[in-house]
Amino acid sequence: MITNESIAGLIADYLAGNGLFLVDIDISRENDIVVTIESYDGSVTLDNCTAIDSIVTGHFDKDAEDYSLTVTSAGLDQPFKVAQQYIKFTGSEVEITLKKGGRIKGILSKYCDDTKSIEITLSKMVKMEGMKKKVEQKQTLLYPLSEIKECKPVIRFK
Repeated sequence: MITNESIAGLIADYLAGNGLFLVDIDISRENDIVVTIESYDGSVTLDNCTAIDSIVTGHFDKDAEDYSLTVTSAGLDQPFKVAQQYIKFTGSEVEITLKKGGRIKGILSKYCDDTKSIEITLSKMVKMEGMKKKVEQKQTLLYPLSEIKECKPVIRFK
């Protein structure tokens, strides 16, 4: 039987040796397997996906297990699932959706592994008394991951 743990164990050395990390392994009831990976810096290449495909198919016999396999990179429009994604996007603009409602856009300042929370820095222009021009004011807020429904990077086309 193919399990998430068995696939993760098979590809762990390849991921570590190529600057990649595992985001998710999803196995459906029909044995459709989707392995999602991400790069610490840069992007996931087609060669990375085919190498992981070869590792998995070389270990599990498709005739005996009857499965389909897809190896993909985490999309920019997809919410973060693992701590490494928060770390990778530190310093980038993200949008978080809170479980209690509401969305916040700001800069992901920090991921705190010990408290399982993230720090978001918000910037807004405010008019200060006695000044003609608005001044940028920054505010840093801490959000526990337990209060966040989803967090994903903001995509800007220039």
